[in-house]
Amino acid sequence: MEVDLFIPCFIDQLYPDTGFNLVKILEKLGIQVHYNTKQTCCGQMAFNSGYWDEALSLGEKFIKDFSTGRIIVGPSASCIGMVKNHYPKLFHNTSHHNTYKEIQSNIFEISDFLVNHLHITNLGARFPHKVTVHDSCSALREYGLTHEVRTLLANVKDIEIVEMNESDTCCGFGGTFSVKNEAISTSMAEQKVKNALETGAEFIVSTESSCLLHIEAYIKKHNLPIKTIHIVDILASGWEL
Repeated sequence: MEVDLFIPCFIDQLYPDTGFNLVKILEKLGIQVHYNTKQTCCGQMAFNSGYWDEALSLGEKFIKDFSTGRIIVGPSASCIGMVKNHYPKLFHNTSHHNTYKEIQSNIFEISDFLVNHLHITNLGARFPHKVTVHDSCSALREYGLTHEVRTLLANVKDIEIVEMNESDTCCGFGGTFSVKNEAISTSMAEQKVKNALETGAEFIVSTESSCLLHIEAYIKKHNLPIKTIHIVDILASGWEL
């Protein structure tokens, strides 16, 4: 099997190790990975902020960069949800109609790809820590992830999974929402971290680096005893032991 790798902006710029770990996972499964170095943003931030002309331009570039016909895999349900659910608003009945429809059916978030399409739930990872899961808004409500993250985590050696209250409540990031509504956004992050701390977890796990960035900023500012980690980074850990 061959796949195209989609690395969203947040991961490319701030969490490159997550991108490398995704490659590590796919290659462990015998999948040949192609990476187009010209890829940039999917246009989600501009789209959600009402700048549809800019989103259209970025979307056109995305379609051009990923029009290979191969399956596309990425570590963000948020960005992939943008392509699946909002590209029709930008490209329906345009010259890009057929290409976007093909991409729309061929693009997958990594936990969905592993569990529901490859039917793989155990990668042989080991992570001897207590973790709690943050279900991001976009992953849960837009992309449609449900059990996938917990199914994968349940097969990680030596991990302890504890559920926080309101795991599916927004962390307060919401793209430019955190900029336009700083006080509300900060309060939401505070509540999310408080709920996580009450579980005694060492790590907050999510599919979304953008959520983790927001949560991590609050944690670091207040010097709190908990960390954030992407699901991919857990799945790629402990193989050498």
